[in-house]
Amino acid sequence: MSGSFDFTLYGASLRSRLMLGTSQYPSPAILAEAAGASGAEILTVSLRRESARLREGQDFWRLIRLIGARVLPNTAGCYSVKEAVTTAQMAREVFNTPWVKLEVIGEADTLQPDVFGLVEAARILVEDGFEVFPYTTEDLVVAERLIEAGCRVLMPWGAPIGSGKGLNNVFGLRALRAHFPKIPLIVDAGVGLPSHAAAAMELGYDGVLLNTAVAKAGDPVAMARAFGQAIEAGRAAFLAGPMAPRDMAAPSTPVVGRAALT
Repeated sequence: MSGSFDFTLYGASLRSRLMLGTSQYPSPAILAEAAGASGAEILTVSLRRESARLREGQDFWRLIRLIGARVLPNTAGCYSVKEAVTTAQMAREVFNTPWVKLEVIGEADTLQPDVFGLVEAARILVEDGFEVFPYTTEDLVVAERLIEAGCRVLMPWGAPIGSGKGLNNVFGLRALRAHFPKIPLIVDAGVGLPSHAAAAMELGYDGVLLNTAVAKAGDPVAMARAFGQAIEAGRAAFLAGPMAPRDMAAPSTPVVGRAALT
């Protein structure tokens, strides 16, 4: 990973632009190794999911602390404002952090965010001192409402959670980046391949959050390393200024001065 601190979220300076989820790994040891291989400095954790593991929960928290990454608790599995706010408040007590990845799910099959409940919950949590990372759609109006509610980071989905489809609406994601050039934007959900992550970074996004693509890979550690490399490559390409696409061919070898055969 790059040695420079050029990525800031709510005042925290980071080197890595990859954020990694912690569920579905074959074992805690593989999770720890994959996190290290990825270079990720932020790990997301679902309080609801891990609390359900009962006695395993304390071991899991201990592992996360040993990895040494920042913890971003999330409200995964919450379908109402009340559920999400209560879960966020519990997570703040457990992890001693004001950060929360806010999820308010509105549709069970696609796990699409309930954007109305999301804005309401974000406003409540910001007023309560939270620093909110909202899982949202690429809708520009919703983004504006979330910013007005006090969110200083937006996390639009690439595709439905766990689908691995990549960036379903490149036009919408590009428009979101253009409309909010100074707001950190993290593509969250649906990323299945390193090329998807690189594509998000090439659009000018500030980072990528993913889980299933690494956890369910044949070799999670190797895949985590590949994602870390892809995000760096995509960011470097964006900074380099990619060429504009063309409808017609353009020869890379000049024709002026070439030999004329008769």
